[in-house]
Amino acid sequence: MNDIRRNLPVEEQLAILRRGVVDLVTEDDLRRKLEKGKPLRVKLGADPTRPDLHLGHAVPLMKMRQFQDLGHKVILVIGDFTAMIGDPSGKSKTRPPLTLEQTRANAQSYLEQCKLILRDDPELLEIRFNGEWLEPMGYADVIRLASKYTVARILERDDFTKRLSAGTPISLHELLYPITQGYDSVALHADVELGGTDQLFNNLVGRALQRDYGQEPQVVMTLPLLVGLDGTEKMSKSLDNYIGLTDAPDVMFAGLMKVPDPLLPNYFTLLTDLPQDRIQELLAGHPVAAHRELAREVVAWLHPEADLDAAEERFRSVAKGGIPENLPTVTVSREELGENGVSMARLIVLAGLEPSNGAARKLIQNRGLRLNGETYTEAQGTLGQEDLAREGGAVIQKGKDRFARLVLGS
Repeated sequence: MNDIRRNLPVEEQLAILRRGVVDLVTEDDLRRKLEKGKPLRVKLGADPTRPDLHLGHAVPLMKMRQFQDLGHKVILVIGDFTAMIGDPSGKSKTRPPLTLEQTRANAQSYLEQCKLILRDDPELLEIRFNGEWLEPMGYADVIRLASKYTVARILERDDFTKRLSAGTPISLHELLYPITQGYDSVALHADVELGGTDQLFNNLVGRALQRDYGQEPQVVMTLPLLVGLDGTEKMSKSLDNYIGLTDAPDVMFAGLMKVPDPLLPNYFTLLTDLPQDRIQELLAGHPVAAHRELAREVVAWLHPEADLDAAEERFRSVAKGGIPENLPTVTVSREELGENGVSMARLIVLAGLEPSNGAARKLIQNRGLRLNGETYTEAQGTLGQEDLAREGGAVIQKGKDRFARLVLGS
């Protein structure tokens, strides 16, 4: 990442900030704000519905980092209060709300991971929880806020329109979400708000509310939703098409080598600082070389101390059917083994390769598990003491690059 460049000419700042942006409402407004020569207040809201992040979350965070590198202050708004409502953006049904305790617990992990990308400098980073201003609001305050926006305008949102047409219920609290999120921009006097393309409507509500409250309207910038490794849908942990922000360097490297070729331009543009002419040069060459450059760039960015050569060598070894040397080790106690051994499904769960015995058995039935390099097909099978006591233990493998070494404990 670049050093801070506070005095970069406005047009050069714009060129950096426009990179990868889908919607910019409006560029003229952003130019005028930059021309004032004062650090902008750049807001990104996040409802901490999950404690872990993936590279899809990194896209807006990287844009925040670019603002920081230009000397502007970014405000990471943790929606501890709005997460209790549940953002309906892009949803076909009501999303279950979380408790305040759940959102705040998730937020701690979320913040630690965000700081892998953002500069942790109080002059350039402000962290706020929107419960600060939303929780104290009384019923009269909510009524006044609701009076600022019409039902007709709220129902212009695409997902609400689709649900109405389909006869799918929309709860009243969901209609309040956009204005509640929009009020964050009023409370923070935001100059710019970032978000995914699915947040365009909500962010424009914030722009309109600021105008109603006598503030200069914020600029709205949206970024594309990163498509996952399946090449069809946005990156999501629930779809198992993701690369985790805290994945080990070798795991992240292997994941990036699997990015479908048509997605390479987006991954390069959104997740690296490489100049466009260098990106075009890579895309015109061999796809494997382009994947390698992408993997090395992204891993070096998120794991500055990583041994990139070792990560690449591990990937090559696994791609040739080999078993890497350094594997996570799971110690299985003799008590757990008992006289009849322990089920393979249980061992898969202990190794963290699947969340439940049922999912583990399904993995075996689908021929997705290897034991010591050989496909394992016994869904009800077990391993005994002799299997784990052998030199090197037993190595189980899910897919191409998720391994665990099982060894016998005392």
